Amino acid sequence: MAKAPDTLVQTLAVAVLTVSDSRDEATDTSGHYLVEALQAGGHRLAEKAIVADDIYQIRMVISRWIADSSVDAVLVTGGTGFSGRDSTPEAVRPLFDKDVEGFGEVFRALSHQEIGSSTIQSRALAGFANSTVVFCMPGSTGACRTAWSGIIKEQLDSTHRPCNFVGVLTTVRGQQNG
Repeated sequence: MAKAPDTLVQTLAVAVLTVSDSRDEATDTSGHYLVEALQAGGHRLAEKAIVADDIYQIRMVISRWIADSSVDAVLVTGGTGFSGRDSTPEAVRPLFDKDVEGFGEVFRALSHQEIGSSTIQSRALAGFANSTVVFCMPGSTGACRTAWSGIIKEQLDSTHRPCNFVGVLTTVRGQQNG
């Protein structure tokens, strides 16, 4: 999509959470990719964390970030599959005030072009929680690249038309402060 030339680009504060029982800072390629991508997109890293695939640890970190009015968006990688410990959707969905159903649908459509029917094993999801947009995607770096380049980058770009989530974040936060 074309960008409006006269629109001021807004920088967002974005937090990145890696959900994994096996990754650490040295091996967190997906989290590192998301940090590099959001910074290349002109945004600021608010915070980065890695937690075990545990519903309550996931909720604790995300709840802290969505309660912080300086965090505009949260990117979560990992825990969206079907293994016994994959619990990101169960941890995050109850925090949402509104679901962004289209994120999972579009992510799986893009992913299908890359990995075929295996994409049905992704429970990628997104939503708004306390005026913060939260995107949850699979833990592979390739899946994070697909989600970022195919959806999230444009939705966090204030100049993307016809619409983007920056306008939603600004409007909702303005109503809360007004």
